[in-house]
Amino acid sequence: MKFHFSFFIFLVFTISSFAQIDSRNKSTPFPVIESKKDSLKAEIPKPSTPIEAKADPLNGLNAPRVSVDLSMPKRQLSMFPEEEFGNPGELYTKNLDRQAKSVLPDGYGENSGLKEDAFWGDYHTKSLSVQIKYRDHSAIDGDLLRVYVNGDVLRSNVYLGRSFSGFTLKLEEGSNKIEFFAINTGSSGPNTAEYRIVDETGAVIASKVWALEAGVRVTVVVVKD
Repeated sequence: MKFHFSFFIFLVFTISSFAQIDSRNKSTPFPVIESKKDSLKAEIPKPSTPIEAKADPLNGLNAPRVSVDLSMPKRQLSMFPEEEFGNPGELYTKNLDRQAKSVLPDGYGENSGLKEDAFWGDYHTKSLSVQIKYRDHSAIDGDLLRVYVNGDVLRSNVYLGRSFSGFTLKLEEGSNKIEFFAINTGSSGPNTAEYRIVDETGAVIASKVWALEAGVRVTVVVVKD
């Protein structure tokens, strides 16, 4: 009887031990929380767009920067006025105009002119002869001229053109009186002319620009030394 009771106790103890071991191997369950959205439909982030590399014709070398400023260098500030001319001929013409104005007689002007006879000086030379030249200094408008030498008419009716014309005068010993007489004033008036007296070497010994009323006479004396 004791044997059966002991065996029963042993059997109960063994079953109890196995039950405890089996209970330990079981994991504790956790509640499952369902997502409101399907995880498979979640939006996948797009990869960032790579920056396109620019073509480098120099294979990595730094190209020098070229200035595109084609403007002319600035002129330095000057306290003195400057004259600008489109071409060298303009400068030459302007200088001639200045020289001509420096010898203009009193009364010169577009609508004016000397109204009285005038004496324009005497000049000395060692030349045996001189050239007497004259031309219209302004507009070619039909100005006419008469030339006297020592009281005699050497040119009675000279038409003044753009280019110089004239004659060679053989000088007498002493004074040689040369007179220019304005016959008319042309179509625009006054009688505008320029004369030159040139010696044998080509040097100008006398010159003048005039503006004369009709009938006015101007006198120049050339003295042969």
